[in-house]
Formats: sequence, structure tokens, C-alpha cells
Amino acid sequence: MTDAPSDQSGSTPDRTIPPWFSRAVALVAGWIILLVALGWAVLRLRSLLIMVVVAFFLSLAMEPAVDALSRRGWRRGAATGLVLGVTLLIVLAFLAAAGSLVVGQTQDLLDHAPRYVREAERFVNDDLGIHWNADPLVRKLRHGRGPLPSNDQLVSSAFDAVFIVGRALLEIVTVLIFAFYMTADGPRMRRAICSRLPRKRQEVVLDTWEIAIDKTGGYLYSRGIQAIVSAVVTSLFLFAMGVPYALALGLWVGVISQFIPTVGTYIAMVLPVLVALKSSPVEALWVLLFLVAYQQFENYVLGPKLARRSMNVHPALAIGTVFAGGLLLGGVGAILALPATAVIQAVISAYTTEREVIEAPLTHDPALDREIEKAQAKADATADASGDEPRRPFRRRGSQSKRADAPPATR
Repeated sequence: MTDAPSDQSGSTPDRTIPPWFSRAVALVAGWIILLVALGWAVLRLRSLLIMVVVAFFLSLAMEPAVDALSRRGWRRGAATGLVLGVTLLIVLAFLAAAGSLVVGQTQDLLDHAPRYVREAERFVNDDLGIHWNADPLVRKLRHGRGPLPSNDQLVSSAFDAVFIVGRALLEIVTVLIFAFYMTADGPRMRRAICSRLPRKRQEVVLDTWEIAIDKTGGYLYSRGIQAIVSAVVTSLFLFAMGVPYALALGLWVGVISQFIPTVGTYIAMVLPVLVALKSSPVEALWVLLFLVAYQQFENYVLGPKLARRSMNVHPALAIGTVFAGGLLLGGVGAILALPATAVIQAVISAYTTEREVIEAPLTHDPALDREIEKAQAKADATADASGDEPRRPFRRRGSQSKRADAPPATR
């Protein structure tokens, strides 16, 4: 009995490489090479990219003032130069006042540190009833300065200082040049970008750009108002307490506490307390208590009212983004984190749909109900005073609740 001939065509596997495999390998290799080159370029150009980002936010902040001047007949170049020059004068005036104050007070503190320690010792022992012997600390302050540096060390330190200052000035000038051209040529730059995009993309780019200008201006508005209020109130309090340099210290507290996120408040408190400590520890304690109390007033009364009109960022989100910006870009990232977060949040809100929230114990907030009732009462009072028709019940944005007389929706 003979076996049937087997089909040899299906017994041997097809070892031919698919035609798409080589193209896929080449495509993956190309993407890997491109990403590696891009990462190398980003690392090399990191400082330049940071300067461009800073210049972009600075141009967003100057845009409203430049637009207002251009509508009055100014050329954009001249308007940008004026706004940038005024900004630089304000910054330089603050740096000059604060720098001379910090240097003078630091040198005075180093020269008279033993006497201040003795005064603190008398305050602690006599007024607080705590027995503290400050003799070891006084001896260390008087004899712990060490030998003077050699000439080579002085030359090396001076060279390092000149290099650091020169690099910082070069970066500042570069940022200012970028910011000037981004603002002066803003319309032409936006037209050049939009000319490469379809119409729908152009609308998205322009809307996003406008949101960024509004939110950055709102950030500077809220911070500027809080800085002015803080500077005036602090200066008046320090002047009433008889603390020297009251105006300069108030300006220091107002600017540092507002434009250095998270830790700026604590940095700003140190200098007024140290200056007041020269007079007496009791005076320094009063200054510290005042600054802490004013900070609470700013956090819970003044800040939320201004932020509600300018930049609606939750405090937890603000703290998280500040730390994230600091870890990514250092101090510059920490300063730019809040306006960047506000812009991203506003863009997401503009291009996403807000849905009706299910009423449940986890979503119910009595404070929100009270705010709605207050808003409705205010609207009714306004309608009664003007003699208009009563307004519709106040509803939260995005709510899908219907009026009683509205026709039923068709399915």
C-alpha cells in the first residue's frame, strides 16, 4: 500500500522578510536619531530657550500697554521702547534702593553682631525668664572671622565675580532684545505664524494668544496691586514703630513677597525683623507679628478677591506648579509657573465643554450655596432699584437646569 504524496508546498515555512519590515526599522531608527539629536540640542541651548520663554512672557505683559499707545497714534516700536524703558527704570530703582539697604544692613549686622547678641541675651533672661549664656557665641563672633584671603584668592574671586556679572548682564540684554522685537513686531509675527496654518488653526492660535495676554496681564495686575498695598501698609507700620528705612523696607516687603512665589513672603520678613532687632528684640517681635498677621489678611481677604478677577488658580495647584517650575527651570520657572498655569487652565476651559454635575453628598458644598443665594439676592436688589423685570434665577456656568415654564426638550 503506497502512501499518498504529501503536499510539499505548505511544509516549508516562508522565510521571506516582509517588504514593510525594512521601512519600519528605518523609520524607528530615524525617529531615535532625531530624538537624540533634539535632546542634545535642547541641552546645549537650554539657556537660550529659557531666555526666549522669559522674553515671550515679558512681551505678553507689555502687549496691553503697547496696544493702548498704538491706538493713540504711537508707532509700535516707540511704544514698546517707552513701556520697556519705564519698566527698566522701576526695576533699577528698586534694585538700587534694596541693594544699598541690604548691603548696609548686612555690614552693620556683622560689625555690631556681638552687641545685638548681648541685647537679645538680656531680653531672654530678664523679660522671658530663660537663663541663656551667650558668652560662647559672642567670643565666636569676635574671633571667628579667620585670616584674610591671599592676593591670588582675591584675584580669582574678582575674576569669578566679573564673569558671573558679565554673563548675567548678557542674558538680561538678550531677553530685553527678544522681548522688544516680540512686542514691537507682534502683529507681523502673528501674521507670519498664521499664514502657514489653515483658517481653523489660525483662530485657535489667535484665541490662545489673546488668552495668554489677558492672563499674564491679570497676574501682573493682581500682584502689582498686592505689592502696592503691602508696601504702603508695611511702610506705615514701620514708620509708626520708629524702625529706620521704613519706606525702603516696605518696598522690599511688597515686591519680594509678591513676585517671588511661595518662599518670597518668608524672605521678605527677614530684613525688617533684623533691622528692628537693632533697636530692641521687643520691636523685632512686634514687626514679625505684624508681618505674619498681614500675610494672613492677604491670603484670606485681599488675595482671593483680586485673584477672582484676574487669575483663578487653586492654591494647591499654584503651590504644585511653582515647585514644578522651580525644579524644571530654576528660579525663572518658579516665577513663570503661575501665569503659565493660568494660561493653560484658561485654554482648557475655553476649548472643553463644562458638564452638569450630579448632585451628591461628595459634590455638595454649603458655602457654594450661600454664594449663590447672595448673588441672587444682590441681583434681585439691583432689579428692584432699577425697576426692571426680575432676573432669572442665578445658575452656575454650564448648568443644564431648566425653567419651570420652558418647553420639554425633544428627544
